[in-house]
Amino acid sequence: MATVMLAIVGAACSSSDDSASETSVADAATAVVADDTCPNQELVDAANAEGKVNLIALPDNWANYKGILAAYRDKYPNIENPVANPDASSADELVAVETLQGQPDQPDALDVSPAIAQEVDTKGFWEPYKPCTWDEIPDVLKDADGKWVAAYYGIMAIGTNTTVVTEAPASFADLTDPRFKGLVALNGDPRQSGAAFAAVVAASLANGGSFDDIMPGIQYFADLKASGNLAATDVTEASVISGETPVWLDWTYNYPGLAPKLQENGVTWAIRVPTDGVYGGYYAQGVVRGGPNNNAAKLWIDHIVSDEGALGYLEGGAIPARFEALVASGKVMDEQLANLPSPELIAQIKFPTQAQIAKMKEDLAAQWGPMVADK
Repeated sequence: MATVMLAIVGAACSSSDDSASETSVADAATAVVADDTCPNQELVDAANAEGKVNLIALPDNWANYKGILAAYRDKYPNIENPVANPDASSADELVAVETLQGQPDQPDALDVSPAIAQEVDTKGFWEPYKPCTWDEIPDVLKDADGKWVAAYYGIMAIGTNTTVVTEAPASFADLTDPRFKGLVALNGDPRQSGAAFAAVVAASLANGGSFDDIMPGIQYFADLKASGNLAATDVTEASVISGETPVWLDWTYNYPGLAPKLQENGVTWAIRVPTDGVYGGYYAQGVVRGGPNNNAAKLWIDHIVSDEGALGYLEGGAIPARFEALVASGKVMDEQLANLPSPELIAQIKFPTQAQIAKMKEDLAAQWGPMVADK
């Protein structure tokens, strides 16, 4: 069997801006014990009567959603949880809510990037709901009014199919080398995809930018495309296995789910958190206002931040929002940490403010087309 590298290797120091406007994961809420009656029986009964929760854009291999979905069905066997369009972007999720309004297959809950979460809020589509473990979720990982919670987060990394590219790049600077011509791929369009958006932010941090200035990241990818190194192909499981996208940028938690398929196909690989740009990001999950299965959606949000959901994310290599509380209560075993980035890398994570996210999204919308996509 082919050898593989599971370790996620990263930088010794962060190049992100340390201004006071950024928020660290260390600002975690004090752990509390959830009320045994939460979620209450009335909500559970109403959700069972609905019998379904319409989900969207949750691939099996993304942060172990296969396991998390199965655990929800085990917990609530009378509630189906079909996932529409598993590989959809965050922007696609919002479009689905808008176009399916009032229909039985309208999404009941979303899992979207922070930038799209702001659009969902602006359009009034969030239904505020504070799940049972609310007090254990750090303030930076939830909307104060309960419109959304960020159940998990990860770090942007460079993946390499070392069967095709024997020397794995370890930094954004490495990706500019001519030997990577036509080999580097983003996981989507950063104007629509949260993973691609994060890659641009990380590239900005690596090239003198900050959460207040994403332009160096946009310029970086403009130059990478001009040099021929940036490929037009999106990243998929098939494209990685085939070698069509031998070098790609994605979240650390998307690699453990891909590993069995790579092994099965005799593919070796390496994962590197860029030494020149450490960026950690989350996705926002919340209930859709007016969805056909509102109560089952609330139970879904409760589930993904419950112990079962949080430990499910951990198994998939994602860092659950309640990580600090779970560790403090002795619920995290050493073997469950195997797929996570190193503690040193996790400690470096800072999140941009909502205002900074909005500004970066605005700059991307204005500049990505003329500088990168349309060139």
